Amino acid sequence: MRLRRSMRRLAADAGLLALAATFALPLAWVVLSALAPDADLRLKAPDGVTWDNFDAVLTDEITFTPLLNSLLLCGGGTLLTVTCAALAAYPLSRFRSRLNRPFLLTILFATCLPITAVMVPVYALFVQVNLIDTMRGTIFFFAASQLPFAIWLMKNFMDGVPKELEEAAWTDGASALQSLVRIVLPLMGPGVAVVTVFSFVMMWGNFFVPFMLLLTPDQLPAAVSINEFFGNRGSVVYGQLAAFSVIYSTPVILLYVLVARRLGGGFALGGAVKG
Repeated sequence: MRLRRSMRRLAADAGLLALAATFALPLAWVVLSALAPDADLRLKAPDGVTWDNFDAVLTDEITFTPLLNSLLLCGGGTLLTVTCAALAAYPLSRFRSRLNRPFLLTILFATCLPITAVMVPVYALFVQVNLIDTMRGTIFFFAASQLPFAIWLMKNFMDGVPKELEEAAWTDGASALQSLVRIVLPLMGPGVAVVTVFSFVMMWGNFFVPFMLLLTPDQLPAAVSINEFFGNRGSVVYGQLAAFSVIYSTPVILLYVLVARRLGGGFALGGAVKG
């Protein structure tokens, strides 16, 4: 029996190590290639360490302007998504209706639609309303594309906040909006953090939407400008591509570090409601 348990543990550990390797090896290639003077597709220790790849990409045209555009687009889209998701999830969580389930199933179906299927009518609509090639138009579409799943997540987290806390606030004269902002959202901090990180990451890595809706090169985000490293006839500057990838991943890593405590924490409801 002990031998079987040991074999199962070894098999489980081997499977986990193999799974970890599938994620670690590409990351190792990015880091090593960014520091290698002669990077290629092979994963190997660099012959020497150089910062020339970073010096080549750290310019306004290649890195700083696209990153700023990405922060504006994804930050604005995430803020709009979280705000609208909280306002939409609140009545779905607090008020019972026969229309709640059909509405939730409808917005869940909206998340199944491929983005390529809706881009043609969206592009035609944006041309008619003069939102094509504008940052605000792209922010609106980013928020609209992430909103259905964000509402689902926000509603599920909001269900975990006892309604009795809001009723006590209503007794003191608070409105529904005040109870949402001052009681519900602070108590569901982990949920807000999850929706924020999920929305930001999905927008940050989106290539197709800004590529279609933004025409001016100065407005393109980093997710689109990274395509410039792939030259004609299959020629790629792997070292500069890896260096840009390291810089491009930094904002997402910093965002996760900032909200890591919220993600790991629980709802601060202990002792708030007595049975």
